[in-house]
Amino acid sequence: MAKRKPAQPIDFPILYLTLALLAFGLIMVLSAGAVRGFNATQNTYFYVLQQMKWVLIGSVFAFVAIKIPYAFLRRFTGIGVLVSLGLLTAVIFTDAGIAAKGSARWISIAGITVQPSEIAKLSLVLFYAHILDRYPIKRGKDWRVPLGILLSVTVFILALVYKQPDLGTTMVLALTSAAMLLQTEIPTIWFIAAAPTFGLPLLYLVHRTEYQWKRILVWLDPWKYAMDLGYQITNAEIAFGSGGLFGVGLGRSLQKYGFLPENYTDTIFAMVGEELGLVGTVLLLILFVALYARIYRVVKECPDRFGQLLGFGLVSELAIQTTINLAVVTGVFPVTGITLPLISYGGSSLVITLTELGLLLNLSRYRQKITTVRTEANLPDITV
Repeated sequence: MAKRKPAQPIDFPILYLTLALLAFGLIMVLSAGAVRGFNATQNTYFYVLQQMKWVLIGSVFAFVAIKIPYAFLRRFTGIGVLVSLGLLTAVIFTDAGIAAKGSARWISIAGITVQPSEIAKLSLVLFYAHILDRYPIKRGKDWRVPLGILLSVTVFILALVYKQPDLGTTMVLALTSAAMLLQTEIPTIWFIAAAPTFGLPLLYLVHRTEYQWKRILVWLDPWKYAMDLGYQITNAEIAFGSGGLFGVGLGRSLQKYGFLPENYTDTIFAMVGEELGLVGTVLLLILFVALYARIYRVVKECPDRFGQLLGFGLVSELAIQTTINLAVVTGVFPVTGITLPLISYGGSSLVITLTELGLLLNLSRYRQKITTVRTEANLPDITV
């Protein structure tokens, strides 16, 4: 394969929107984490300083991701999947796993705490892009081998992530995989059939897992369990209701004084609603929609299928995670622990998100704009 040289600089709208969301997130982490930080460390700025540290580390990874030709990453897709499987296995079945709040999702490597499921999200998208480009799934061709490889790897990763347990990330991985397979010529009826085929066993597993089934019951009637399992979602609703149109004011939240759990991580969107009101939440949504829409547009202009698949997979994963988080905090989905990209506090999540955005900026350097040419003889437009 001939090496492609970047024809232009990075896409600055993507960069500016990313920086705007990062700044928004740092401000909200500063406000939401102030009380918890002071109570835990006597330092009001503890969490925002930690978040800034992860922003710097993530920015380094993003810079490297921008500079490395994206086609070079194909050589490491298999290694990435093996590393992810190894780390996920170590988290569950060895003493290296670090448990917190009923889940074993972290592992300590050289003194640094890492969340392997975040690495798995990136490695799985790279793997799908490589396989679907190298072995296209098309009608009339024997695509059982590539599909079998993809599904086998996906099932192993999903099983290990679910076992932690981490249902939120499991959903992100599963939906991202399905979104990438939709870019092939697999008949649509297969996806329709896959919903009950995989959904019913998942529902059975959730029903067998007591705390997950209780979350479903709480979701159906959260105020019935307001003082127990519904405490988080009802306090999130109180936060949104208190904010009204313009909010109670930045830094003036009452919910962060021990009422709303995970207010600087998973439920930070409720803090946005309380302090900045409907105006603040709509502004945040506009930033997310503008970022993802811009990325989708740029990805279409990638010069090769691997780049298009890689970009589509990365932005789909980010958009799916964002949607699930917002749906959970607003009570549309049952409660599951998952961060809001670029906004929530979290090291591994933020570093991987910035790395993925670095890769997307990398892809933007190679895009080829589609132009329309009209001939002098009044012939139809020709797209080139």
